[in-house]
Amino acid sequence: MAVIAPLKSHLEEGKPARSLEVTDDEALIIRQYGLLTVKPVIYVANMDDEGIADPSANDYFNKLSAMAAAEGAGIVPICARLEEELSSLEPEEKEAFLEDLGLPQSGLDHLIQSAYKALDLCTFLTAGTDECRAWTFKRGMKAPDCAGVIHTDFIRAEVYAFDDIDALESEQAVKEAGKLRLEGKEYVVQDGDVMHFRFNV
Repeated sequence: MAVIAPLKSHLEEGKPARSLEVTDDEALIIRQYGLLTVKPVIYVANMDDEGIADPSANDYFNKLSAMAAAEGAGIVPICARLEEELSSLEPEEKEAFLEDLGLPQSGLDHLIQSAYKALDLCTFLTAGTDECRAWTFKRGMKAPDCAGVIHTDFIRAEVYAFDDIDALESEQAVKEAGKLRLEGKEYVVQDGDVMHFRFNV
């Protein structure tokens, strides 16, 4: 009752459950009720192609941003017409087009990143001679939990950062630079880790 009474008052004021300040233990109690307004939300603001480079110059966007912030939600500015144009371009053309508009990334990429952040998700990678794959995991998961997405009987993992192989251009160069390391069962996997899991067979 000590948790539910203030939640009831909060909801009766028309406020979403996610904007109520609670402890982690209280959040676990509230989660049992399956309230829709406790779930993370991202508002997508559709803007014209002239305003997308500087959304904060738009009064409507600022009002929506303030509302989103008040209820602990995210907000992503997108120009739907521009996204349609980008979808038909080759990667090099797309990059040049975004640069001309003064945008660091497409609205779709921004939305995906915001969704991952709202859901507290990350990505680790596995790379081999036959394929490279991306795997989604919950932030804070340890190596055996991430290995369990692929296989069981985890022993340890060879790990390096994607940024390192992107800069050094080969796994051999990563090894020679001392950027590859062995991690055990207590390793907390980081977003962008490239991992080779070793298993009992």
